[in-house]
Amino acid sequence: MNTVLITGCSSGYGLETARRFHAQGWRVIATMRTPRADLLPVDERMAVVALDVTRPDSITAALERIGPLDVLVNNAGIGLFGAFEATPMTTVRDVFETNTFGVMAMTQAVIPQFRARRAGTIVNVTSSATLAPMPLVAAYTASKTAIEGFTASLAHELGAFGVAVKLVEPGYAPSTRFTANGEERMRGLVPPAYADFAQQVFGTLTQLKEVTRESDVADTVWRAANDTSDRLHYPAGADAVALASLGARAMR
Repeated sequence: MNTVLITGCSSGYGLETARRFHAQGWRVIATMRTPRADLLPVDERMAVVALDVTRPDSITAALERIGPLDVLVNNAGIGLFGAFEATPMTTVRDVFETNTFGVMAMTQAVIPQFRARRAGTIVNVTSSATLAPMPLVAAYTASKTAIEGFTASLAHELGAFGVAVKLVEPGYAPSTRFTANGEERMRGLVPPAYADFAQQVFGTLTQLKEVTRESDVADTVWRAANDTSDRLHYPAGADAVALASLGARAMR
């Protein structure tokens, strides 16, 4: 039986991805900073484990508890929307601690077992903000773009040992808790000078006809984790697929 560890499973993409792998018969390690067993099926193939990707001791404890893995899905992340001018550097560093360094730390922790077995897959979830520039998410985009470059390089590095590394790039998903989960963090980040501009940006988002659903991301992560080709990028959601297509045409 294959085993997958998924970070950030308390809501949104992570929760739906845990359900997707479980439905396919996998053993699922669903990790959360504050575990909630009531969110997921209760059986021998589902384990809800405490894990904070910003704490090395938490990573070590979780991996020692669960044993060998076949797939790691780095999904845990925090959002940030606001004017960069008004964003404290402490907040920027907090975003990077989870979205960038947390992904790197989790990846580094599982590489030894994957390399020794010459097998395993790492799926890093980023954002369609890396596919096309979007205003008022500069720090967030930077944290995710760093993982795009990291993953592309690592794919070559670990490919020599039979380990696959993939990128899943979700689009805009209004049904997730992206904004609610970051409400405290984002308070005061749209000062009066940016208010009209921010309102225009919000208005544009509410008019989008194609958006991303949690199930789109779960399906794409599943596909990426089981794809034995050398493909690196997997846009998730109709809007992300459209952006990726536009980008590919622009490079021709």
